[in-house]
This record gives sequence, structure tokens and C-alpha cells, in this order.
Amino acid sequence: MTRTITQDAQRLVVKIGSALLTNNGAGLDRDAIDGWVEQIAQLLAQGKEIVLVSSGSIAEGIVRLGWKTRPESIHELQAAAAVGQMGLIQTYESSFKRFDRLTAQILLDHDDLANRQRYLNARSALQTLIQLNVVPIVNENDTVVTDEIRFGDNDSLAALVANLIDADLLVILTDKDGLYSANPDLDPHAQLISEAMADDSALDALAGGSNSALGRGGMITKLQAARLAARSGCNTIIVGGRNSGILTAVSEGAEVGTLLTASQQPLAARKQWLAGQLQVKGQLVLDAGAIKVLQQQGRSLLAVGVTQVKGQFTRGELVSCMDANGQEIARGLVNYNSDEATRIQGQSTERIAEILGYREDDELIHRDNMVVS
Repeated sequence: MTRTITQDAQRLVVKIGSALLTNNGAGLDRDAIDGWVEQIAQLLAQGKEIVLVSSGSIAEGIVRLGWKTRPESIHELQAAAAVGQMGLIQTYESSFKRFDRLTAQILLDHDDLANRQRYLNARSALQTLIQLNVVPIVNENDTVVTDEIRFGDNDSLAALVANLIDADLLVILTDKDGLYSANPDLDPHAQLISEAMADDSALDALAGGSNSALGRGGMITKLQAARLAARSGCNTIIVGGRNSGILTAVSEGAEVGTLLTASQQPLAARKQWLAGQLQVKGQLVLDAGAIKVLQQQGRSLLAVGVTQVKGQFTRGELVSCMDANGQEIARGLVNYNSDEATRIQGQSTERIAEILGYREDDELIHRDNMVVS
């Protein structure tokens, strides 16, 4: 059977864990990395859009520093990350260069995605890199994080990135072929679960801890990541990263690994989140033309359609779009703060840079970040 979900996915987040990348502690496995990169390059040539989330900086740093075990001290982990990230990104850059592909290093921490302004900044940067045909390589910013702001594993980071860029599919490459009915290392009768809903509570009992001394996650973190990705309508597939041509197989719709499906389509899930999860910080009063465009054409809100700005808000916060009678028309994440919005209200997009001295975005609120009432 062909999995149309994985075959039709156009925007993918591919996550590769430490155990795969470092060959269980023997330094970066450059042959394996070259294999994944070659497959990614083939998918990119087919018109797919891919963001790579890669672990491995700490594991590579531990090897480079000559340490035998993973340290527990946060400062030693930060040092290992700083040393290892150099080798990790150099390896990816040289590997992608074989296919004339540019790469970009993106380091994130939890604060970057919890803060709405930085969330929008990260989203805009990643979207722009994708449009420029550059391959973003994302890792947790292990050099500066503390225990309180760690993602805990790059499975969660990959899911958050999938939410961030509205990905269709999250591909988690691991050292197992997928999620099993029992631990395949202990039970020879364990069966691979081919497909399930991400929010199926029956899966909880099947996911155990990590068997890797290098990584922090296990199958339970991958299940949690699938559920996090599903919040924005993104499906997840957990597959064995060491299987030959695995990314190609996933893209061709082969029945490999474990497919965990989301219960909602991406746009519906994202708009539901916008509608119910954030507190409104301000209001934009719209003219009749802007209201018509939003309600009937589903387009973005431009500054030219705004007649009044109310309240104090920063970039990335939720604002309500109102008509002249105070009725809510829509709400969304605003690309300019209240002072900037006041200065550019009623003005054409072309005049934003002239008025402000810069232009962050063409739209005051992008349609992907808006839900119409």
C-alpha cells in the first residue's frame, strides 16, 4: 500500500538523533551523514521543502574533548556543545556542497519559541531561507541554555519547528524501525505498529525510555513530539535512520516505520490555536475594503486598511480586528508593534520603509497567522 500522507507531503522537518549521527560514540559518522544529505538533495530537486533538525553537537564535542562519558554539569555540556557544533555544521556544509546546496545554521532555545516576537522572527527567517532554497540546519542552542529552558531533547525541538513552519510531515530518524508493540530488544515477538493516531492514549504503554548514552530522548519523547506536531496538523513518521534510502522511501509513500497522524488539517489546527490560546493585547479598526478582503477573499491584512490602532502591543502579540461598530472581524498575530502600526495605518505597503526606516513584513497580519470570526 502507498501512504499518500507521506507521499504528498511537500514541507518536511527531518530530525536526526545523536546515536545515529555519532555512530554510538565513535565521532560523527560522515558516511551516514552523506547518505542522508544525498537523499535530502534528491527530495529538494523534486520540489520538496526540507528543514533539518540535527542533534549531535554535544556528542561530537564529547568525542573531540576526549571524554569517555556524557558529563552531568551544565557548564561542561555547554562547553561540549560549543566545541561539537563546529564539527557538526562543517560536516553538513561540506556534504551539501557536493550538491551545490547552501546551508544555514539556526540555533534555538525554548525562549525563542515561547516569546511571540521571537517566534515570529524565527518563523520569518526560516520561511525566507526556504524560499531562497537554502537548507536550514536547526539545533538546540546548548551553549547558552540552562536546565530551566532546555527542550530536553531534539524530538520536541523538531516538533516545535514543524509547528513554526507549518510543516506537512515530521520525519524522526531513530535507531529503531519505529514504534513496536513491545521492546524489540527484549521481545522477539514484538510487532511494528504501522499506523496510529498521534493522540491515541493506548500508545503510552508502548513507549519506553532511552537506551542511548548519548541522547536524552527515547521512544516516549518521539511520541510526545508527534502529539506536539499534531497540534498544528502535522503528521509524524518514526523510522529507522540506518535503513538504506529511508528518506526516499518515506517520500515515495512506502509502508515503513510508524506513521502517527494528526486529527486535524494544518490550517484548521493553527487557526483553532490562534482563536483560543492567546490573550488579545490590542485592537485594529478596519475600513470596509479591508473587511471585505478578509471575509470574502481570505487575504492578509495590510496597513492601508487600518483606520485606528487601540491599545499597547508588541510584534507577535494577538490583536483583534474590528469594524467601526466594535464588532470583531478577525484576530491574529501582528507583525508590527502598536507605535509602528499607528504610524503606518492607512498607508500603502510601499511607504512602510519610508515612514519607519525599515520594513519587517509587507503585511500587518499575515493570513496564516489570522482567524476570521
